[in-house]
Amino acid sequence: MKKAALMLAVAMLAFCFCAPAMADAPFHIGIVTGTVSQSEDDLRGAELMIQKYGDVADGGMIQHLTYPDNFMSEMETTISQIAGLADDPKMKVIVVNQAIPGTAEAFRRVKEKRQDILCFAGEAHEDPNVITSVADMAVNADFVSRGYLIIDTAKKLGCKTFVHISFPRHMSYETLGRRRAIMEQACKDLGIQFVFETAPDPTSDVGVAGAQQFILEKTPAWVSKYGKNTAFFCTNDAHTEPLLKQLAKHGGYFIEADLPSPLMGYPGAFGIDLTKEAGDWPTILKKVEQAVCDAGAKGRMGTWAYSYGYTNSAALAEFGKRIVEGKAKLNSKKDLLACYEEYTPGTKWNGNYYTDLGTGVTKRNLMLVYEDTYILGKGYMGTTSIEVPEKYMKIKFSGN
Repeated sequence: MKKAALMLAVAMLAFCFCAPAMADAPFHIGIVTGTVSQSEDDLRGAELMIQKYGDVADGGMIQHLTYPDNFMSEMETTISQIAGLADDPKMKVIVVNQAIPGTAEAFRRVKEKRQDILCFAGEAHEDPNVITSVADMAVNADFVSRGYLIIDTAKKLGCKTFVHISFPRHMSYETLGRRRAIMEQACKDLGIQFVFETAPDPTSDVGVAGAQQFILEKTPAWVSKYGKNTAFFCTNDAHTEPLLKQLAKHGGYFIEADLPSPLMGYPGAFGIDLTKEAGDWPTILKKVEQAVCDAGAKGRMGTWAYSYGYTNSAALAEFGKRIVEGKAKLNSKKDLLACYEEYTPGTKWNGNYYTDLGTGVTKRNLMLVYEDTYILGKGYMGTTSIEVPEKYMKIKFSGN
């Protein structure tokens, strides 16, 4: 009896140790983001997925890695880090957000090891033809549609002038240059004056501090020159905070940032502490909205209600999971956008496949996405339901 009892105890103990293994996730999803200091929103999206589906270290589904802050000088390390995820036999999906330079080479190495792994690029930094040669799906903010929609929103808010602020380096990029050309044409068509103003590049000798000081000093003069019914737009994140700060004081409109988020420029410009609200986007939006309204800028400033970077990490991981489980199709725009809306309750998304104007080829593995514009103190503008006229889709990059 004692021997039988002992054997039963051993068997039960073995079962206790084996049971968690039986409950392990059937496959793994790798999410690679920047660090909290460089890409906090992207990282928070990965953390959300760990909360939802568990960490691989604990038998869950998500393996999260961060690439180095100085990824340009440590590219080989970054590439090896991403490609190393393919060594996990249960790995089925790899998401890199933001897909910094080197991501395409990393995906190439992944595919050499494991063709079955789905490779997704969030906000790809590399040329569309480079990233689409290896990524199963790449996603970028829709610079084409937004070129028209930002102007259309400015018109609806009563703006008479639109000021585009940038510098030569940014204007040499196909995506940013093409968007500027679309904005200029949309202004002509909608009866708004288009103005281009040059500001210092934060990567130049003046640095971020010098570039921000320039915006602080010039914005009041711009508002005085062009009038308070003027919408301002800048292509650089560092310019955003001082621009918002001065527009609140002196007048003028700000439809949305280059890569919109309630965290883009607003906390610094209005002195908002959002430490306790990290990752809680509805609460963050309310707090930002209150601060903007209190500063007298109600109805003049906008954003996307949920961070684009945060949503990319979560939505692309979800999309990969659903494909592996047979609940979504890789080439389905509807299935992809459903994953974005899953993590942004209350808002809507839209998007279009990227078409290379040089070749006329539409790439089914590069989706340009955008979220409905939210004007603080006013609400959603319904931009995702507006049909962008076909002519704007064909406006080419002028190269200046």
